[in-house]
Amino acid sequence: MEVKIHPTWKEALAKEFDKAYWQSLTTRVRDQYTKTVVYPVAKNIFRAFDLCPLDNVKVVIIGQDPYHGVNQANGLAFSVNDDLRLPPSLQNIYKEIQKDTGVTPLFSGDLSRWASQGVLMLNSVLTVLAGNPASHAGIGWEDFTSAVIETLNANRSHVVYLLWGKYAQNKGSIIDREKNLVLMSAHPSPYSVANFFGNHHFTRCNEYLIAHDTSPIDWH
Repeated sequence: MEVKIHPTWKEALAKEFDKAYWQSLTTRVRDQYTKTVVYPVAKNIFRAFDLCPLDNVKVVIIGQDPYHGVNQANGLAFSVNDDLRLPPSLQNIYKEIQKDTGVTPLFSGDLSRWASQGVLMLNSVLTVLAGNPASHAGIGWEDFTSAVIETLNANRSHVVYLLWGKYAQNKGSIIDREKNLVLMSAHPSPYSVANFFGNHHFTRCNEYLIAHDTSPIDWH
């Protein structure tokens, strides 16, 4: 199957597209898109990669799976389509940015403005059935996104990884800590946000990027 993903990622991940899990995964997902409602819309499945080519990656934020509500998911972890109410986790991310940096983020929940600066907003699972969270967990996406992290390990250094919550931290266990910065804290969900606030990840991220001659992220 032809994979419509940015050429830098397509070349680097070429071996994945020939593996048995990928064939099974794509067959299943494609079938479900024809029979039921799956998010995000098919053209946005690889949007995180299209907006943030491999050579441009400065920061990686790892999420779990897309939002499963109507018109929310847009292919970027923690991000929602413009003009929608901000989900609680994103509201808390914005609060921490303001407290940490003094910058007031835009009201928009579409985080493509971060992605275009080099922030890979990577969900571990890239699709979900409408109204059914984690419904596409365990069908192969995790293998693919682990390969993404391995590809970054092999091809890039001085990348900042923001791992919020145990799920992201387990996913990021393969990251090379010797040549990258890994920042971990609780998840910004309302259930754990008390231990998310005050992590100063946004300033620490930019300090590291600047120290390694890389332009910082405008979190506005």
